[in-house]
Amino acid sequence: MTIDNLRPEILWAVEAAQEKQAVDITVLKLTGAFAEYFLLCSGQSTPQLQAISDAIEEKLGRQRMRLEHREGKIGSEWVLLDFGSLVVHIFSDRARQFYDLERLWRTAERADFPVSERPAKPRDESEGDTTEA
Repeated sequence: MTIDNLRPEILWAVEAAQEKQAVDITVLKLTGAFAEYFLLCSGQSTPQLQAISDAIEEKLGRQRMRLEHREGKIGSEWVLLDFGSLVVHIFSDRARQFYDLERLWRTAERADFPVSERPAKPRDESEGDTTEA
């Protein structure tokens, strides 16, 4: 799995997380699970976890992606955003190590996004058509 073959909504979510300085961003492609993809990322503080969560929810909402379920209260160490085929997990470092979803889903295809790497930005429908005639 590479950045080039990820669906636009996943890239939008990655981009939103990166804009809020999320670290250790990983996408897992699941088989035989309740979701097609997990997006995992970490934040350094509870306010940052909330900012990452809000940014992803807002960006995907603008693309008409419906948030089906949200878990994690203000001050928690793990926020879950369920968009149906995409489930986003936003962790503190401690919670991510404890739950270790990468180990639990170790057979899944995986794409990691280093801090310096930006996803190829798919055209956001709200940006309008920028092609020249």
